[in-house]
This record gives sequence, structure tokens and C-alpha cells, in this order.
Amino acid sequence: MGEKITLAIDAMGGDHAPFEVVKGCVQALENKDLSLKLYGPLEAVNAELAKYDYDKARIEVIDAPEIIAMDETPTTAIRSKKNSSMVMGMNAVKRGEADAIVSAGNSGALLTGSTLIIGRIKGIERPALGTPLPNAKGFTFLIDSGANMDSKPSYLVQYARMGSIYMEKVQNIPNPKVALINVGAEKEKGNSLTKEVYELLEKEEGINFIGNIEARNIPYNECHVAVCDAFVGNVVLKYTEGLAGALMSMIKEELMSSTMSKIGAVLAKGAFKNLKKSFDYAEVGGAPFLGLKKIVIKAHGSSDYRAIKGAINQAYIFASLKLSEEIEKYCGIKDDVAE
Repeated sequence: MGEKITLAIDAMGGDHAPFEVVKGCVQALENKDLSLKLYGPLEAVNAELAKYDYDKARIEVIDAPEIIAMDETPTTAIRSKKNSSMVMGMNAVKRGEADAIVSAGNSGALLTGSTLIIGRIKGIERPALGTPLPNAKGFTFLIDSGANMDSKPSYLVQYARMGSIYMEKVQNIPNPKVALINVGAEKEKGNSLTKEVYELLEKEEGINFIGNIEARNIPYNECHVAVCDAFVGNVVLKYTEGLAGALMSMIKEELMSSTMSKIGAVLAKGAFKNLKKSFDYAEVGGAPFLGLKKIVIKAHGSSDYRAIKGAINQAYIFASLKLSEEIEKYCGIKDDVAE
């Protein structure tokens, strides 16, 4: 038996809420140590739950009549919709009624709300979104992939620390290799931000900094943690997602182009299935906002039930490992670090 964990779920977050979210929640109950609190309009959430046979003692529905839309301004939405599924879920985590929150909703609102309600770890200047990018031997942890478009050098140093802790504690990789995403491998390459960050990471104790990495080398498993500001990170992430989808479509089209290629496709079906799986975000489920006092998992806005289940599994693992506490312990928090 593992540790008993309770998660808050934003049942109305994402493009396919609440039906895909609820289905993912029910399937996640395969983990017997898991209990869920679903936040959303009572009637709508209960109507979806009524479709399934599940352990009713392990799912609680809390009425949250308001919904934060995907296109709403983050700060305004958080402040004006106190009874939204997202805000009520975050408050439950703050009060200790849940160990973590999972949402596929508005990314900006989730980050803003998490920072204002759950709060940053003392000494962490900005939380960062970390996303696993598939590579030839597993994945590279990309940080920051969407939280802070404009970053100071000190932010990126903290991203490197947090990414290292993630790989060590969650993925069991000792002394993970950390690289800075840049336009060239040479130290003198890049803009003023990357040049200053390079100098700082060279001097940073406790980080296995291996230098710059070009984006084209990330898929070859040359580093475990790839550090950048969110503008660069989100471009890398979105391009990777799009390229993976386009390549799969192109491969499928070529395999169906002739009788011989169709025969080859049948013979190689297993290999192609495994390849597709490695690029499927639903297999990972969600990405953590690191640097917060509690675990916050952002699932893809278009998540289906498989991705929701994956995000819940991630939240369970991170909460069980006390990832936020580990980051607070090992990331060199000092009272004189600017808040």
C-alpha cells in the first residue's frame, strides 16, 4: 500500500470538460491509495459521474458554479470568480484539504491563481512550467516551457536547480546533466540573457552544467534538463508537438501509398505504435508548475480522459514524493533572496 493522497480536480478545465475530465478521474481510481475532490457545477459533474460504476467513497463533488474560460484575462478571472472550479480547487490545496491540484484549464489563470493562493516557495522568484520532451532514450525536462515570457538571469538559474531536483527525485537520475538552450554551443553565443546565465550556471554549485545546447540536439538525449525562458521554451514545445503530428501523418500516408508499403506497415505495426506512443502527450498527462508550496499540474487544454488520468497519476507521484518540499530543501533557499 502506498501513501494516501487526495487531489483537487478542476472538473471544468479544458476543451472537453466535464465529460473527459470525469472519465479520467474514474479511471484513475485504479490507484487504491487515491481520493479525488471534483470542483464544478454540481448538476453537470454528477450527471457525468452517473454514467460510471465507481467507489463513491473516494470521489467527492464540491459545487463550484463559476467557470474560468480559456480566453479570460488571468488576474481578472482569479479575482472575480471566487466560486470557480479552479479557484475553489486551489483554495482546497491551500487549506490542506487536498495534496495537489490538476487542471486542464486556462494556463495563465492557473499560474496566477497558484502564485496568489497557494504561494511560492520562499526564495523562488518565479514558478516555472516543466515539460518532458521525448528524446531518443526517454525524455528531456524542458523548463521553463510556458510560465515566464520575460525572465531575469536569476530565474533561469533557479529553473536549473528545480529541474535538477525533479530529475533526481522523480526520475532517479543522479547528477543530471543541465544545458542552456542557445543558438550555438559556444560560450560566447546568444543574447545578453543567455550570456549572463551561462556565467552564473558555470559558478553554480550542485548543478551539473554542461554548457549550451542547440534545440536540434535536444532529441538526442544530450542533456537531462534543458533551461530557457518561457518564450523560447514554448516555441520549442509547440514546434515539437506540431512536428511529431506532421511526421506521423506523413509516415501513415507513405505507408498507405502502395501494396508493398501496406504489407511493410502491417509487419512494422508494433514499432510504429510504440513510436507514436512516445510522442503522445496523453502518456505523460501533465506538466508541473515548480517553485510553488504545493503541487500544481497543468494538463493540456485538449486533454482526453487518458491525458487526465496521466496528469492525476503525475500529481499522485509528485505529492507522494513531496516534490515541493524537496525543491524547498535543496534549491538553496535563503532569506536574502528577493521575493
